[in-house]
Amino acid sequence: MATDVSPGYDHITCAIGGAIAGKAGADFLCYVTPSEHLKLPSVEDVREGAIATRIAGHAADIARGNKKALQKDLEMSRARMAFDWEKQIKLSIDPKKARRYHEEGKSGEEDVCTMCGEFCAIKRVKDFFQNG
Repeated sequence: MATDVSPGYDHITCAIGGAIAGKAGADFLCYVTPSEHLKLPSVEDVREGAIATRIAGHAADIARGNKKALQKDLEMSRARMAFDWEKQIKLSIDPKKARRYHEEGKSGEEDVCTMCGEFCAIKRVKDFFQNG
């Protein structure tokens, strides 16, 4: 773990430490739940811990130059640029959560994300190059 001052968020500090360890050559990462040392984990705690560790492993693979991991991130970047929500969900580490968040946050406009709306940087850049 990168730090020990994050009760309730130990899965995040574990993932940070795991990514660093993976970059340094570790080939095996242990998962930690958000409830670590506080209570017995729930099924959702186990799920969140496992996903955080998968993210750490993927980040370590990128840092180590793993071509498959780099390709997946490049595909995701292209899907984001194209506002291809289905491909983004498919490529995500947790498609179930990605789909739920996307459905909950729909703004009615498919060519922007719900975070930025009309101020979406990707949309503005596309508009600039299309309309000059």
